Amino acid sequence: MAQLNLLVGDIEGNADRVISAAQEAESRYQADLVVFPELTLTAYPPEDLLLRSGLYRRVEQALERIIAAVGQTAVILGFPQQSDNGCYNVAGYIHRHKLQALYHKHCLPNYSVFDEKRYFVPGHDACVVELNGFRLGLTICEDGWEQEPIEQSRAAGAEMIININASPFQMQKSDLRQLAMQKRCCESGLPIVYVNQVGGQDELVFDGASFALSASGELACRAPSFEEALTPVDCMRVAEGIRVQVGECAVLPSDDESAYRALVLGVHDYVDKNGFPGAVIGLSGGIDSALTLAVAVDALGPERVQVVSMPSRYTADMSIQDAQEQARIMGVQCDIIPIEQPVEAFSEALAPLFKDLPVDTTEENLQARCRGVLLMAISNKMGRIVLTTGNKSEMAVGYATLYGDMAGGFSVLKDVPKTLVYRLSNYRNGLGRVIPERVIERPPSAELAPDQKDTDNLPAYDILDPILERYVEHDQCAEEIIEAGFDATDVHKVIRLVTLNEYKRRQAAPGVRVTGRAFGRDRRYPITSGFGKLL
Repeated sequence: MAQLNLLVGDIEGNADRVISAAQEAESRYQADLVVFPELTLTAYPPEDLLLRSGLYRRVEQALERIIAAVGQTAVILGFPQQSDNGCYNVAGYIHRHKLQALYHKHCLPNYSVFDEKRYFVPGHDACVVELNGFRLGLTICEDGWEQEPIEQSRAAGAEMIININASPFQMQKSDLRQLAMQKRCCESGLPIVYVNQVGGQDELVFDGASFALSASGELACRAPSFEEALTPVDCMRVAEGIRVQVGECAVLPSDDESAYRALVLGVHDYVDKNGFPGAVIGLSGGIDSALTLAVAVDALGPERVQVVSMPSRYTADMSIQDAQEQARIMGVQCDIIPIEQPVEAFSEALAPLFKDLPVDTTEENLQARCRGVLLMAISNKMGRIVLTTGNKSEMAVGYATLYGDMAGGFSVLKDVPKTLVYRLSNYRNGLGRVIPERVIERPPSAELAPDQKDTDNLPAYDILDPILERYVEHDQCAEEIIEAGFDATDVHKVIRLVTLNEYKRRQAAPGVRVTGRAFGRDRRYPITSGFGKLL
């Protein structure tokens, strides 16, 4: 099982990775077959690159190189292929310098982050190939979640199913995948080898965790999560069919560990694959920026991360102290740039226009925007990407400032609710203390006004987050949420804020997806809408 971290669109580089992995598997393990992920050559998801005719010429050239390079060891890999009927999502079987067989993906997912019906036409036929007397049925990703493609392969003579995947991470997804494939094993009586992509691609993270199951659905081997791996699967013929031998079995990480590692991998790959030399973060002394810094340092190393503390007249001394303490612990450069002077300059410039108008959130947002300008200036000068620090709870209800704390290139915690922020901070400190305890214990505050606390305007996060989960991730209406025991005033306020702030989320930086439904490509709502006007 060749679980690789591939780069979308880098067809030539991905082909090099295939050749190198196949040769390594042959020399290290004497492998008869190497199985690669779905759409190996383009990596997943290629999105509208699939609409460019030049992509297919490059795929064909890459295939020719692979066919010429691999000989005795067979290869199964994914790629897109044009035909008179349209474009297919293909699994190709290469052996003895020849493309021996093609399988066209049957089930095209068109939900959540998937949009395959935009690009592909479905296949209908089974594909069974023979290697050293073993008859292998080829399937692709979603085909394994449905019964019919597997049954079709079995009817065509398959003794084992090879399922190639590009299945994005979300919390608890690994268990769901294994349960789904175990169900297919029990229905068909066939073992399944499930090979998944690994790595970050924009807001998606692929966690790998490829595995093989026996005909009865028992786990035989599993590759590690969130890292590349060549994992051997030993099979032998017995009287009742093909037996998958018990081999290496990596342990699945816990929910908190998997979420944290997804954030680290997502940040690492976004920064590296886009060629940034490092990252810069506004470190406030609060828990969100503290967790963002921990993730960034674990992803990039301290030498590639710079933090800036930008205190105002409302910033508590302990916030500055805690920011400096964490920077010291993590070994990163920390600069202090007070914002009082630029805030006063903007206030003075605006004074004639704002004469006789009361002080309101405008003055609060002005502070956040001064900080955003400073961070973007550092980014421009140093070439480092600004990592924004807002969490999913704040983004949901608009508790963030456009062109202020939302300014930046990548949003680390965009899909991390505030209650999960606390869990992940404690998880990271459990590996070695990097976040001062006072940061975790203090009541959260934007520190844009005297004695300000988040709960001045929002329900407590242990109330807010469950309401948001029901409304955003599960599409429950207000009545359903209230019937579940939540206060009607809180529910209507939260839903109103979510509806009003769609325009902000459309302008937010991309960020790592870890929940079942993230803002962005996963949740597409109109900005201009009368749907929530009665709330």
